[in-house]
Amino acid sequence: MPALAVNVAVIHENKILLTKREDFETWILPSGGVEDGESLTQAAIRETKEETGLDVELTRLVGIYSRLGNMFPVHAVLFVAKPIGGEIKCQEGETIAVEWFAFDQIPSPLSAGHKKRIEDAIAGISGTAVLQEISVPTHPEKITRKELIELRDKSGLSRQEFYLKMIEQAELKERIELSGE
Repeated sequence: MPALAVNVAVIHENKILLTKREDFETWILPSGGVEDGESLTQAAIRETKEETGLDVELTRLVGIYSRLGNMFPVHAVLFVAKPIGGEIKCQEGETIAVEWFAFDQIPSPLSAGHKKRIEDAIAGISGTAVLQEISVPTHPEKITRKELIELRDKSGLSRQEFYLKMIEQAELKERIELSGE
């Protein structure tokens, strides 16, 4: 069964806040799983604080992004937020950089599926549902995050090289299942 996660596009003065993941050294929106007993909005606020050091106020629900395929499936709910306090800092063991980017200067590499999410958040979309199917032909039919990390560590490649090689082989199909406003 796919996991349930949140993504948060923190936007301020025509810039978006992204984190660089420690596991694959790719840029991503602040993200994470929803914990037991926690609402989606509580998870979004908590994950943003943990990964970036910032306190945020959620301002808009962008939509739902269903990542299916053989890369540990997840349903991610994307919110837009504005910063209301705190100081930017990395989360040890998870983020290695936290930076603001102008809308026309989004860095690469991005984690799979996040390009569409960032574009939708910047465009002001609300109420969308997007299916993102990602299949890596060299991986088993279903692979867990733990198994993927084990493959990375055995590959002999840097974290980013492993990810880029994997994504280069992947087939990514995106389909808007419900258009947002």
